[in-house]
Amino acid sequence: MRISRLKRDFLYIHHWEIQTDECWCILGGNASGKGLLASILTGDLKPKSGNIDDLPRPARCVSFEQQHAFYEAQLRNDDTDFIDRLDTGSTGLEVLQQSGCSRTEAVELANRLGVGYILERGYRLLSSGEARKLMLLREILAGPEMLILDEPFEGLDPESRDQVNSLAASLVQEGHLILLLVNRMDDIPDWTTHLGILQMGKLIASGKKKEIVSKPELRQLFEFNESAIPELPAPLEPAPSFDPILELRDGKVQYGDTQQFSGFDWTLKPGEHTLITGPNGAGKSTLLQLVSGDHPQCYCNDLKILGFQRGTGESVWEIKRHIGLVSASFHRDYRAPGNAITTVVSGFFDSIGLYQNPSAQQLKLAAEWLKIMGLDQQANASFRQLSWGQQRLVLIARGLIKQPALMILDEPTQGLDDLNRHLVLAFIQRLAELKRTTLLFVSHREDEHLPLFKRRIDFRKSIDESGSLYTPRWD
Repeated sequence: MRISRLKRDFLYIHHWEIQTDECWCILGGNASGKGLLASILTGDLKPKSGNIDDLPRPARCVSFEQQHAFYEAQLRNDDTDFIDRLDTGSTGLEVLQQSGCSRTEAVELANRLGVGYILERGYRLLSSGEARKLMLLREILAGPEMLILDEPFEGLDPESRDQVNSLAASLVQEGHLILLLVNRMDDIPDWTTHLGILQMGKLIASGKKKEIVSKPELRQLFEFNESAIPELPAPLEPAPSFDPILELRDGKVQYGDTQQFSGFDWTLKPGEHTLITGPNGAGKSTLLQLVSGDHPQCYCNDLKILGFQRGTGESVWEIKRHIGLVSASFHRDYRAPGNAITTVVSGFFDSIGLYQNPSAQQLKLAAEWLKIMGLDQQANASFRQLSWGQQRLVLIARGLIKQPALMILDEPTQGLDDLNRHLVLAFIQRLAELKRTTLLFVSHREDEHLPLFKRRIDFRKSIDESGSLYTPRWD
């Protein structure tokens, strides 16, 4: 494949070639143009000018945006109102067979990636990591001439990352053409031979991987300057104090005859910042959804949160006003129209979308948060038109704007490049130092397990006497 003088929006590539014996990775930060490049190569967008010669066809892409679009399609086809049960979406097997493969091929490849257990499960019951692996399998089974993997390791536990990496490496050895797009240097795998650096829509370097990564001037582009961390804007009003913040007795979640987990006791005191770990699908996000009130079984549990006993007629909005939330599922569900600044302001009202008139002070504070996130120029840009990483930064600002009593951060850095990831982690550190907010934090990355987390809940696979799939334990 040969690209020359390609232009589209803010993407410009003067010259780039991929030879048949080369395996390329493109490294670029958030809003660098990787998504535009993928859309052009798959034919979803056409370049405004330039030439692409010998482009493999068909080309397919696995990305957050594709996963989001698939989830929305599942929602549009929801038949819950017409059947006598909850419609959980297409089963994993049905999703894979959309590629035209046989059942045997689907099962074999799913087992190869360690997700054979999700084939009979509805898509909307899958964790974000499980859904990500399912999308990858579907595109592999479609047999494209070029497979584009856009951030394939994001949201995966260490074992799943290794499985995806091994599968991709074996596909390359079998002669498949794979183009990898990543935003972190640590995500560049050994099986790639060549590397391109995409910055601000321009391919500023390309060549053999060893030669590119050895250039100090290029590595400096992705190094974080800790001295440049801005101060957090002060909240408009202090968060009230709750002691304890939550009490859960014999916590459990069950789907039909299957228990996700059971018998979990938890008392959270102010300042007890807690790290929650475990494999994809273990129940980490489910536990946090019980806390936030976004899981229907919160009413089936003996749960007291922020002074309210769940299931006693309490107002869910009275609880949510003291909670900030960032998660993959919330990002997926934020489908309301609006621009970046109204999205941040909606955090004051705990709504998806803005339906009230904000005060001048609220708008001013939202603008301050966008500025420290490096998005002040995008304040009036449509939220849905921002890159996936930019959307995540906006939602982080939305969650932090109140500096609430309880902050739930479920893989908050998913989709962020290293610079923005370190910036967000620095903000979390600053927030903990201010002693206004108690943090619950989920991450699969060891380097994000900050010293501020003095307590840890670890989900471990252990089918016990009650039939629970996982057991949350205190470490």
